[in-house]
Amino acid sequence: MGAAQGEERTSAKLKLAAGAIGIVFGDIGTSPIYAFRETFVGPHPLAIDDTHILGVVSLIFWSMTLVVSIQYVTLLMRADNNGQGGTLALVALISRYIGKSSYGWLTVLLGVFATALFYGDSMITPAVSVLSSVEGLAVVDRRMEGLVIPIALVLLIALFLLQKRGTEKVGALFAPVMILYFTVLAVLGIIHIVQMPEILFALNPWYAVQFFVVDKWLAFLALGSVVLAVTGSEALYSDMGHFGRGPMRLSWFGFVMPCLLINYFGQGAMIIGMGDASAAEAIENPFFFLAPEYLRLPLVLLATAATFIASQAVITGAFSVTHQAIQLGFIPRLSILHTNDEHHGQIYIPLINWVLCFSVILLVLFFGNSSNLASAYGIAVTGAMLIDTCLLAVLLMAVWRWKWWYGLPAVLVFFVVDGVYFAANLTKVADGGWFPLLIGAIAFTLLTTWAKGRRLMRERMTEVSLPLDIFAKSARNSAATVPGTAIFMNSGTSGTPSALLHNIKHNKVLHERVVVLTVQIADVPYVDASQRVECKEVGDGFYKVKLHYGFMEETDVPDALKTIGTCGAPFEMMQTSFFLSRQTLLSAEKPGMAVWREKIFAWMMRNAATPMEFFRLPTNRVVELGSQVEI
Repeated sequence: MGAAQGEERTSAKLKLAAGAIGIVFGDIGTSPIYAFRETFVGPHPLAIDDTHILGVVSLIFWSMTLVVSIQYVTLLMRADNNGQGGTLALVALISRYIGKSSYGWLTVLLGVFATALFYGDSMITPAVSVLSSVEGLAVVDRRMEGLVIPIALVLLIALFLLQKRGTEKVGALFAPVMILYFTVLAVLGIIHIVQMPEILFALNPWYAVQFFVVDKWLAFLALGSVVLAVTGSEALYSDMGHFGRGPMRLSWFGFVMPCLLINYFGQGAMIIGMGDASAAEAIENPFFFLAPEYLRLPLVLLATAATFIASQAVITGAFSVTHQAIQLGFIPRLSILHTNDEHHGQIYIPLINWVLCFSVILLVLFFGNSSNLASAYGIAVTGAMLIDTCLLAVLLMAVWRWKWWYGLPAVLVFFVVDGVYFAANLTKVADGGWFPLLIGAIAFTLLTTWAKGRRLMRERMTEVSLPLDIFAKSARNSAATVPGTAIFMNSGTSGTPSALLHNIKHNKVLHERVVVLTVQIADVPYVDASQRVECKEVGDGFYKVKLHYGFMEETDVPDALKTIGTCGAPFEMMQTSFFLSRQTLLSAEKPGMAVWREKIFAWMMRNAATPMEFFRLPTNRVVELGSQVEI
């Protein structure tokens, strides 16, 4: 019996590991198409000789080992928030321990900035990945060079059009395609390593050190391109909740990392084994030159499929991060469509989809080729990595309570590595690095403006709010009673909702049962169904109900109400009316934030999805009542 269960567990783990290869590792898996090339032909070209080739390959190997294998896969994957990973999940985890401390706000601010940078990354990744793979057509036949951008644009537009259909059916093909892709990477790499085994000397970190001894400043600048080999590290951590820590580690150490490293070593071996003229031609696109000429077109098609899958994963990641940010109060409610009735995690957010689509098209047209785009790529990635290192330091010292004599050296190593990479990428600001910084600044402004505006608005509403128990005692005598149930949505946890006050003032009626309903989002991904509902009778037919959800969950209010049996009679939707407050903002004599930010907040409020959409309320049972709030 025990052996059978063990076999089942192993089988399930292997299936999850295979699924992770298809969905999670696409971003980092497509880096060999452009990362090695960019270190030699990017903004700061290197001489094509043994010293530089061995130095670059050694840097790639040790970067992947330190950043991806140790920092993310080994350490950060231990920092799960009830199984969920990602910067926002990590911030929520840390906040539970230090949220009220003097520096708790700084942790939240870092997490918000990392989220803002992620949006820049999610725009650049599809553009650079798909464009770099389609550029392989020019390697097959120079006459096809003019078709590269049109074909890339068609593929990218098709990718965004597919999103609203959901990814379940297409996703079934992801794992086999990506497993084939990684296998091909390894086979092509091995062929060239066998022919030039001297490339294995690059396993020795001395060759990376020697690169810096010889070139110093040029070697430092080269780090801005070397870091492209570890793009996608954040995605591994963010997607941990979908597959689990064990299967993802199995996929990485057992298959993906060896295949990637073999390919990088293979590219280095191929260039070392060539003459100067051939090497100068091959270094323009070494990934595709790995294959014999008759197999280059199939390799281009396979690489294009892999970059399509990698882009798909980044876009769905943007949906997931946005959903988390909405639930945690950093983004206004947006229209969210569920593409699968069984798996609530499969969502589609139209606004995010089309903003990304428009941005990606502009990027391809503006930058023109993947080499120019690669200059813009690194800053968002290294910025997010550096922030993750800061959060890791807080986690190790303040939450896990590591002894400083072994926690501090570990953190310092990551700070040095990630800090140097970030500094090297700052030199590329003028070459395109301004774009993710601009997107990050805009997103950060919007996220923090919304969070602060919501807080100010709630404070003002609480100041003028009447305690519900006092209101309940006096309201019955001053209003007519009508049959049915009225549910008043309340954004605060106490007081009488403004919609209820206005209903009494203008309509002078109360329903037989009045429920003040508050939806609270916890700082954990999921809340157990047994802890979903909290109901309290106030008296005179008034009830206070709190619904608790995790930040990864869908807030389906009618579905939760069906499970309540402690607030009088069961809830019948056809006998229930939902009353919502819609606030109009006015500037106070002493504004709580700058006037320009108030205007942005007011614009975001006007364009947010209504609570009716967000809480999935029945459209024919909703009444909205307006009020004015000064902030």
